[in-house]
Amino acid sequence: MIGVVLLVMSFIINPGLPGDATGAEMVRFARQHYAAELWGAWLQAVGPVFIVLFAFSLVHLAGAMQRLAGWMTVFGATTLMTVSLIEITFYLSGMFAEPELMPVLSIRLVYAVQHLYFMVAAPALFLPLGLVLLNSRVLPRVFAYLALGIAIAFGAAGVVYMLTLRLPDLVTASGAVQPIWWLAAAIMLIARSERLATGRLAKS
Repeated sequence: MIGVVLLVMSFIINPGLPGDATGAEMVRFARQHYAAELWGAWLQAVGPVFIVLFAFSLVHLAGAMQRLAGWMTVFGATTLMTVSLIEITFYLSGMFAEPELMPVLSIRLVYAVQHLYFMVAAPALFLPLGLVLLNSRVLPRVFAYLALGIAIAFGAAGVVYMLTLRLPDLVTASGAVQPIWWLAAAIMLIARSERLATGRLAKS
């Protein structure tokens, strides 16, 4: 839940790099939004750490750490974290005024990295995690089906827009589905844990 809150805060305070700006316009943008961009980058870097730890916890609670789906979830979480950090690196590099090409090049690299979320990062995490949850009682099965649906939808978007260098805004905005899933899963896990604890106390 902390990870989701940090991500949402990063989206709120970070205006994002302007896509079609010239080098001079990018420099002016960096001067105006310097603090917001850097703090937004920090929040976007730290938030996924908590989410990845939560994914590991789900695999552990499902008893799947030694199964293929569990190992693939760890691989997918690592991949998602790596792609996220690469994107954030280019957000930070866009704040440099020198060399002149750096700000404009950075935003182009951000667009390139965004493809990776749909091509491999999200599918590589949600597909095996969905299989882990499908074969466990950690969360209701609807979460497993939703995870599998996210993996398929993101993978399909990665294929459909493979020849589009800059993903449409609607496609990139669909990435908001991920934190919603994590938040709902965390709330459900807490609720289930409380019910189990209450049931055990009642029996004792």
